[in-house]
Amino acid sequence: MLRLTWVQPEDLLGHELRQAALDGREPSAIASRWRAAGGPEAPATAGASPTPASPYLRRLATDLLDELADLPSALADDEPTDLTRIRSLCPNWPEPAGSSTTGTAPTPAAEPRLEAAWLGRAAGCLLGKPVENLPLDAIRRLARSTGNWPLTTYFTARGVPEDLLRRHPWNRRSAATSLAENIDGMPEDDDLNYPLLNLVLLQRHGRRFTTTDVAATWLDELPAGRTFTAERVACRNLLSGVEPPHTARHRNPFREWIGALIRADVHGWTNPGDPAAAAGQAHRDATLTHTANGVYAAMFTAAAIATAATGDHDVHACLRTGLTVVPPRSRLARAVRHAVELARRHEDFDTVVDELHAAHAATHHWVHAVPNTALIAAALTHADGDFTGSVCRAVSGGWDTDSNGATAGSIAGLLAGDPAALPDRWTAPLKNRLATSLGDFHGIGFDTLAHLTHLEATRP
Repeated sequence: MLRLTWVQPEDLLGHELRQAALDGREPSAIASRWRAAGGPEAPATAGASPTPASPYLRRLATDLLDELADLPSALADDEPTDLTRIRSLCPNWPEPAGSSTTGTAPTPAAEPRLEAAWLGRAAGCLLGKPVENLPLDAIRRLARSTGNWPLTTYFTARGVPEDLLRRHPWNRRSAATSLAENIDGMPEDDDLNYPLLNLVLLQRHGRRFTTTDVAATWLDELPAGRTFTAERVACRNLLSGVEPPHTARHRNPFREWIGALIRADVHGWTNPGDPAAAAGQAHRDATLTHTANGVYAAMFTAAAIATAATGDHDVHACLRTGLTVVPPRSRLARAVRHAVELARRHEDFDTVVDELHAAHAATHHWVHAVPNTALIAAALTHADGDFTGSVCRAVSGGWDTDSNGATAGSIAGLLAGDPAALPDRWTAPLKNRLATSLGDFHGIGFDTLAHLTHLEATRP
């Protein structure tokens, strides 16, 4: 029997109970009814439980999902999703570029800087792919067994003891294309598919696109089998006639996970020096699928990238700017501030990671936006924006390793400023070639992607 991941009510219910506890609702009575009926916990790592639920349990799960959605949140005032309310909570919201305060509009990022960002995103993603969804201890053991700890280059299976591989096998979908001995260009990954999709979005609708434009572009271009978590739920909702932004809330327990964050780069790349515009674009994109902290993670990333894209700021200024578009009392803002403080306090990054896991691992799924955004900020801070240091620290911290490596690589690549500034061991295996199932992009080069991105950055 086909066990479709990320959409079956009996699997969504456990995740929604956990989400409700995080976002200030009180789900205990509903949780008790579910457990008394024999309902399972959320799948620990996979997107679907191994066996189907009874028709009764499936109907009950559907009803309870709707009941949970109606519960009031104690955090609603501090964590809105509406952009006007978000801005009202951000006392240091950045001035738009070209305003009387900022002066003239900034110059678009040069194509070499954008190429370095695309390459950095790809290399960071590729580094994290074989260890995605592995426990932190397994990542450390696998890397140490080949003398690659602290991380300095791509993972390899060569030299790993067989008993260790039996206990901690590589990510089964990625090992064949992402271990050092297997890399032959950049393989397909959703962390690269979404930037491609957002290029299409801008080409068709410009930077004044709406959330409905995002939805239409997805339905035209995005294969359902290439979506996961909140994005798959949103696609299902669209096909069921649910309109944006309700697509982000309707039976969607993944609405604060990392999916919107990994779509944010193009919004920053095309708004250099204008973090307010980048955050606004990211908000319109993110609210198709996400709410509150899931949206803030995308806005934070877009604003930080827009600041890095000018080449005029160090990584610490970029991260500070990212925080100006996030409500300061939100869980995401608190987690990022804590992560940056840890990175400044500790010389050993393993200690930083251990403290982040102690703070978040017990309460958050490994794909949740809050701990992953915090880890990205810690990695960039601790490495002082250095490319190798940033991607290796981001991946070495576990959780959503390929997504974290990709975002850290994008920002650090921008700061490096030129493809030649990125070490050859990262970029040469990519062979200036990206695999994808989206449109006409399969086999495209990163230099061409930089050119296409530059064109969108220069459009009025």
